[in-house]
Amino acid sequence: MRTTTSGRQQMSVLNSLVESIRSGAIEVIDLTAPLSSRTPILMLPEPFGNTVPFQLTEISRYDDRGPAWYWNDITTGEHTGTHFDAPIHWVTGRDGEDVSQVAPARLIGPAAVLDFAGRAAEDPDFLLQIEDVKEWENANGPLPDGGWLLYRTGWDARADDQGSFLNADETGPHTPGISVECAKWLAEETAIAGLGVETVGTDAGAAHSFDPAFPCHSFLLGAGKYGLTQLRNLDRLPATGAVVLAPPLPIVGGSGSPVRVLALVER
Repeated sequence: MRTTTSGRQQMSVLNSLVESIRSGAIEVIDLTAPLSSRTPILMLPEPFGNTVPFQLTEISRYDDRGPAWYWNDITTGEHTGTHFDAPIHWVTGRDGEDVSQVAPARLIGPAAVLDFAGRAAEDPDFLLQIEDVKEWENANGPLPDGGWLLYRTGWDARADDQGSFLNADETGPHTPGISVECAKWLAEETAIAGLGVETVGTDAGAAHSFDPAFPCHSFLLGAGKYGLTQLRNLDRLPATGAVVLAPPLPIVGGSGSPVRVLALVER
């Protein structure tokens, strides 16, 4: 009887969720950038290797190659467009999970949205500090246990133009990010599952010059946490209360994967 009752209760909760989505009481917001050959990609200087742009190659389209079907081959990097960083992506997490090993339950969690778009508009090299996060917590409550810190900088407004999105000059890229001290604190002193950003990677454009270099990658992935990048529509989310679903492809041995990131928001 307990199993039956529990099963009925569980189905009631799931049915309620589905009906709430259908009725609009829960809005589903897509946080994913469309994936195409125009999607901006990270550009590393020589001698480092670079990923390839996304590409579709047609196999057949209702023609002699296949009269009743249309399909394509795709060419892409694991870290192209809106994508998921697994711990194994960075040397500090080299003994951690690959993308196929991430527990499904960790891909669904509450979101804390920290909006610093105004500060980033004034300074493209703006860095989030520990005190900024603590001020947010004083106003909104603690960062969610097992949830996502989504860091809004307004950078998604640049995402249709590679040059503007990377914002590089002779000194390197200039995009907002997180300070070394804050990245270490988020990795070691908070219970978040991961960090989501609107920029091409979780680190600031100038993070190659930090100590350690690329601290979000180094500390967060080294602590078994995850990254989400090139998000959109964070301005449509409340500071707290949204739930994020971020399921990557389970690529065996993969360091990351393109991902369709969705947020559920009560209206």
